[in-house]
Amino acid sequence: MADTHAKNHDYHLVDPSPWPLFASLSALLTAVGAIVWMRSTGGGAGLFGMKGPWLFAVGMAGLVAVAYMWWRDVVIEAHKGDHTPVVQLHLRYGMILFIASEVMFFVAWFWAYFDASLFPSGLYQPANVATQIGMVERNALTGGHWPPQPVDAFKSTFDPWGLPLVNTLILLLSGCTVTWAHHALLKNDRTGLVWGLVLTVLLGMLFTALQAFEYGHAAFNFAGHIYGSTFFMATGFHGAHVIIGTIFLFVCLIRALKGHFTPKQHFGFEAAAWYWHFVDVVWLFLFAAIYVWGAGAHAGAGH
Repeated sequence: MADTHAKNHDYHLVDPSPWPLFASLSALLTAVGAIVWMRSTGGGAGLFGMKGPWLFAVGMAGLVAVAYMWWRDVVIEAHKGDHTPVVQLHLRYGMILFIASEVMFFVAWFWAYFDASLFPSGLYQPANVATQIGMVERNALTGGHWPPQPVDAFKSTFDPWGLPLVNTLILLLSGCTVTWAHHALLKNDRTGLVWGLVLTVLLGMLFTALQAFEYGHAAFNFAGHIYGSTFFMATGFHGAHVIIGTIFLFVCLIRALKGHFTPKQHFGFEAAAWYWHFVDVVWLFLFAAIYVWGAGAHAGAGH
């Protein structure tokens, strides 16, 4: 009878957890808070007596708390030995599918950019049909050129061989340092692991700071212009992923300092490294397509 409930397989059957429910509620509150916040800028009211920013802040705080508690439980499971080789393999499959979904997320922004850049005059024909269904002719927004002709809302694109190139080199170097950390871990070199992560985190923070500086000196706006919209959505979401990846690697650094990870069991670090390499690759496409190919003849003229 004592062996009736004994585990005779390699799979981990997770214990009941409240975190999926709390994560869903927090995500819902965050989304509702963001919508109410955006509506309130136009004079809209709050919800349940709370203004949008407060709803959004409460939802985000809930997400942060749930993420900490949920991932803490996963780390505890790993130390208990629940992450067998079979479980680790399936965790890797899950991370691969997550990155694949992220690839498709960025495909949407590249699609929007290339659709606007390859067809700056638009595909709407005839014009009277576009008017009937409420469309705005793209030619009126771009002047039929890409990059658009300089106007009040758009002066020029960035010079790709200035700060964008520096940021590209920073991200490529960070890919090298995180790979150094990974190889150091495989050789059980704790010092190399820690220093590789320290340098990667610092490079990620430097990239974010330089991109914020770049945004502050852009010669075009986000609102009211098709170039600014596609540029800031693509590079801005990439910047958000850099921040998330930096936090991911910083958590790995803290765990490394606490003695976590072994050469045979380090999925948490491996997932962070994969995510960081994905961020690097996306930036290379952004740099080539938006900064270099889409620079135009007046790149940097408005700075």
